[in-house]
Amino acid sequence: MDMAGIMTLEELKSKKIAVLHGGLSAEREVSLKSGAAVHGALVDLGYNAVAIDVDRNLARVLADNEVDLAFIALHGRYGEDGAVQGLLEMAGIPYTGSGVLASALAMNKVYAKAAFAAAGMLIAPYVVVERGKPFDVQTVGFPFPVVVKPSQEGSSVGISIVQDAKDMAEALQTAFRYDREVLVEQFIDGREIQVGILEDRALGAIEIIPRNQFYDFEAKYTPGMAEHVFPAPLPEGLYRKALETGAAAHRALGCSSYSRVDLLVTSREECYVLEVNTLPGMTALSLFPEIAGGVGIKFGELLERILLTSSLKIGI
Repeated sequence: MDMAGIMTLEELKSKKIAVLHGGLSAEREVSLKSGAAVHGALVDLGYNAVAIDVDRNLARVLADNEVDLAFIALHGRYGEDGAVQGLLEMAGIPYTGSGVLASALAMNKVYAKAAFAAAGMLIAPYVVVERGKPFDVQTVGFPFPVVVKPSQEGSSVGISIVQDAKDMAEALQTAFRYDREVLVEQFIDGREIQVGILEDRALGAIEIIPRNQFYDFEAKYTPGMAEHVFPAPLPEGLYRKALETGAAAHRALGCSSYSRVDLLVTSREECYVLEVNTLPGMTALSLFPEIAGGVGIKFGELLERILLTSSLKIGI
């Protein structure tokens, strides 16, 4: 196989594809659903695909299954943060999505924010709070409400919106269950816009209108808890700006192949970058497949186009 990822669909049919899902993170259940959707679709398309529930024996399981390439349908730690990508690099197994560095940067909200700011992108003002170290809410430097979130979790796990200083301790305690490092961000009043990136180009943007206060875990994975509007009903110039911002955020972290970029778009037509999801969800309610479908790319074709970019990212 060409390690640069240049492959035909005919060649792809001859490969044994491992769909890596499940894993060890707080997003395990979501990943199982993503993996089931991906595996089922690949089998229906005639691919030799095997679903592997990832645990600490992954290296041995990959060797035992004599896998040719990996479709990573993991979310969160040990899957989306560069850990599995590094293992696959060492094993010489090409894989979908971003490489080790981009995955690690995107997963760590502190370093991702630094990269976005360095690229001249708008980010919400923030401070970092470390577990066990003193923190005085009066020194934050921006007004309430604020958003409190773990540095390295996805799917809105451990996130709180805090309206008053008296509620800060509880929000920090919730976030610290998932990480030793927590971000306290200024709340940005904006529309939730998500941009899909495929083959390093912006596909389109979708707006999320949650029933809850924000697009939290329940809204993401419970039918009827959020309205999805595609294409996002923005003025033409602002829609184009959102796409350009999404593509720029993808590039700023050095991402590969595909991602989903989360933005907040304000009434002043500002596009704030929240984060880049290097392994966006592939469940029935997931936004990335919905964006692709909105521009005429069916789920099976989407998976094939992602697989065609499979490669090793380290080396010459």
